[in-house]
Amino acid sequence: MSHSTVPRSKAEATKPVEKPAASGDAAGPPDAPRRGKRGKLSLRLRYRRDRVLLLMTLPAVALVLVFNYLPILGNVVAFQDYDPYISDNGVASMLNSPMVGLENFQRILEDSAFWNALKNTLVLFFLQLVLFFPIPILLALLINSVVRPRVRAVAQAVLYLPHFFSWVLVIAVFQQMFGGAGIFSQLLRQNGHDGLEVMTNPDTFMFLLTAQSVWKDAGWGIIVFLAALASVSPDLYEAAAMDGAGRRRRMWHVTLPALRPVIALLLVLRVGDALTVGFEQILLQRDAVGPGASEVLDTFVWWNGVRNQDFGYAAAAGLIKGVVSLGLVLAANKVAHLMGEQGVYKK
Repeated sequence: MSHSTVPRSKAEATKPVEKPAASGDAAGPPDAPRRGKRGKLSLRLRYRRDRVLLLMTLPAVALVLVFNYLPILGNVVAFQDYDPYISDNGVASMLNSPMVGLENFQRILEDSAFWNALKNTLVLFFLQLVLFFPIPILLALLINSVVRPRVRAVAQAVLYLPHFFSWVLVIAVFQQMFGGAGIFSQLLRQNGHDGLEVMTNPDTFMFLLTAQSVWKDAGWGIIVFLAALASVSPDLYEAAAMDGAGRRRRMWHVTLPALRPVIALLLVLRVGDALTVGFEQILLQRDAVGPGASEVLDTFVWWNGVRNQDFGYAAAAGLIKGVVSLGLVLAANKVAHLMGEQGVYKK
C-alpha cells in the first residue's frame, strides 16, 4: 500500500497542516514585539514599555542636572583671575574676567601650604580607613549575634542616635569630656596628675578626629551592614551547623561572604571620597591646634576662596581634588572587578 493511501484518524485528518515559517519571518505569534538580531527590544518599544518610569525619574534627573552637572561649567574660574565684583551677575563676571591659563595651577604646585594640606588629608584618610571603616562591620556582626530582638533594637538605636547630632554638639561633648577643664582632666588633677591636652594637642589631632567620626557616624554604617545580613537565608546557617561548623566558622563562611559585596562597594566609595575628610568638623577645631596640623584640602579651598577672596586659586585647587578623586574611584572600582565584585558599576 502506498504512503498516500494510509488511513488516518479523524483528528489527524481534520488537523490543519502547518506551513514552515519563511527564513525572514520572525519567530513567535504575530502580535509579539519585534526584536533585533540579538533578541533585544528596539528603542521605541522600550520607551513605550518604560515611559511611566521615565516620567517619574524626570524630576530627580532635573535636580541632578541643575545642582550637580550645571555647576561644572563654573570650573572655568580655575583658569581665570576671577573677580565677582565686575558685575552683579555671576555669569557676566565669569565672561568678563581675564583668562590666565595655567597660572593658578602653577601657583598651587609651588605652594607649600597646599602640599601640607594634601599630606594631612591623606594621613587622616588612612587613619579613618584603618580605624574607622572596620568598626561598623564589627558592630553589625555583634548586634546581629544578639538573640533577643528588644536588646538588639535598643543597642542599634543607642549607636545610631549620635548620627543626628551636629558637629558643634559632638565637639562640645568631647570638649567637656577630654578638654583642659573637662571631666577626665579634673579627675586626674584631683589625684595628683596632670590634666589632659587632647583637644589642643597637634600631635594627636588626627586620632581625635577619627574618634569623633567613629562616635558620630559608626551607627549609620551599621544599618547598611545589618540590611545585608538580613538578606542571608537562615537555611545557610542551619546547614553549616549541621555540618559541624561552630559560631566562628559560620561567621567566616556564611556571614562575611554575604557582606563582601557591600564591603567592596562602600570601600570603593570611601576611596573615591578620600580627599573629603570632614570640612565642618575640622574647621570648628582649626584654631585650637593651628593650620599646620589641621589644614586639609577642603579647608584650604575655603580659606583661600572665601576668606582671601582668591577665587581662581581656590577653584584650581578644588578642580585638582575632583580630578584626583575621580581617578581614585575608577582605580578602586577596577580593583573590585579584579576581585570578582561588582563595585559601583558593572564591567
